[in-house]
Amino acid sequence: MPKKGDAIIIGVNLREANLKRKLREHLHFLGFTKTDEGALRPPGNGKDAIRTLHSAQREERLIASENFVTKKSGKLMHYFASGLDVNPEKISPVLERVSSSTWQSDLFRLAALSWSVPVSNGFGRRLRYLVWDQSNGKLMGIIAIGDPVFNLGVRDKFIGWNTHDRGARLVNIMDAYVLGAIPPYNSLLGGKLVACLLRSRDLYDDFAQTYGASTGIISQQEKKARLMAIVTTSSMGRSSVYNRLKLNGTEYLKSIGYTGGWGHFHIPDWLFTELRDYLRYIDHTYADQHAYGQGPNWRLRTTRAALAALGFKDDLMRHGIQREVFICQLASNAVSILHTGKGQPDVSSLQSVEQIADMALDRWVIPRSKNVPDFKYWKSSDLIDLFGNQAHLLRTQMELGKAFGSTYRN
Repeated sequence: MPKKGDAIIIGVNLREANLKRKLREHLHFLGFTKTDEGALRPPGNGKDAIRTLHSAQREERLIASENFVTKKSGKLMHYFASGLDVNPEKISPVLERVSSSTWQSDLFRLAALSWSVPVSNGFGRRLRYLVWDQSNGKLMGIIAIGDPVFNLGVRDKFIGWNTHDRGARLVNIMDAYVLGAIPPYNSLLGGKLVACLLRSRDLYDDFAQTYGASTGIISQQEKKARLMAIVTTSSMGRSSVYNRLKLNGTEYLKSIGYTGGWGHFHIPDWLFTELRDYLRYIDHTYADQHAYGQGPNWRLRTTRAALAALGFKDDLMRHGIQREVFICQLASNAVSILHTGKGQPDVSSLQSVEQIADMALDRWVIPRSKNVPDFKYWKSSDLIDLFGNQAHLLRTQMELGKAFGSTYRN
């Protein structure tokens, strides 16, 4: 028993205390404050605020890609267009399917690194595409669709799913986790054109050929999947690009609501690694339970488990940034089939990439080029500024004359 006047030593887990401090400092650095209830309050909901919140994660990705950028960029930069390379009247979009371990895969990765918000690598079933402008051999945009998020309330409500329905028929939906146009085509509303290509006969047929007869990873059941719909989420809150996407009376993307503002994007990889190490330290099962098929969104659940173990409220996962959710229905009766599980998909209204592109050029791109001709002043070298801390590497290689590569062949 301690005697009166003796110092009392209180046991403190220094590892926990240090991790809590790092977490608080990181959230403060991003500009988060707390509400009266102790939940997170983001620094804003505008595009600049969202970019800032993603800045740490993006810089982390760029640093991790330094060797890739150094090795590959010199051979790939010439595929990006300057404004003077683009004649809006002659733009001719075409899709090229991307295979792993090819120069096209490297180009896809390099283009994705220019995004202001880091893009996911996707998981499970995946189809990736480069969108080329055949008129000049330059890259217009990139598309990637992959296995969908399991829990997405606005999607399930729109379709009318209960838990059983979703488990049985989610295989017929994919998420577009990369979708957009590359400068200077984005200034010409090329993002709208690229988004419309989701609803093309080309994607529908590719999916049927690749994944039409497959075994569910979680259910282990044989499923005859058909691509009924593709869901995508705007990275910048409300989307001005995806809204009102109609061509000749056909709706290509439909807004179905907003996400709840929950997630883990504000927890960068380095901090997630420390949280995971902490779970391993306390012998928590989530630390190493990460194989696909062990449950939806393992990273989200792992982060939540670590925060709870550290004594934080669940609200710390609520970053408050709501994103607009859109659905692209490839079959005209997609919602009915997804809801009931009955019927044959009606894809008679699907058109080819060429047909969709022709309509989109007339609807958006060509009028934009006449009304806002600023795209002409874009230089392909300007793209380098979008690569953050890797910009100096690219500029050095350009100056050394290493920007060369194989000529694109249609």
